[in-house]
Amino acid sequence: QVQLVESGGGLVQAGGSLRLTCAASGRTFRDYVVAWFRQAPGKEREFVGRLIGSTPLTNPLTYYDTSVEGRFAISTDFTKKTVYLQMRSLKPEDTARYYCAVGNYNSENASMYKTWGQGTQVTVSS
Repeated sequence: QVQLVESGGGLVQAGGSLRLTCAASGRTFRDYVVAWFRQAPGKEREFVGRLIGSTPLTNPLTYYDTSVEGRFAISTDFTKKTVYLQMRSLKPEDTARYYCAVGNYNSENASMYKTWGQGTQVTVSS
């Protein structure tokens, strides 16, 4: 069983950058798909991006929602116990609580992910 803890959120001005961290305990991400989702007040949870844990560390397979592609990047460290979400060129519409999740399927559907962290708040001011 994997437990997840996110960190790195905060307040940033539009155009700025943040790096979120998702740390795993219990197991590595090697056997999982690790995804980032976000949820803004009054809105449904939405897919941000995912990384396939079994793919090579130096060039992991990743997927992104079109709203963040080219601005966000997911990576992992050599232990595969930490996954990062590097966010650049942030916009006010990126404001949300960001969650990492793990699952066994390569999907952007939140219902396919069985384990979730508690989330970290990202606020982008205009």
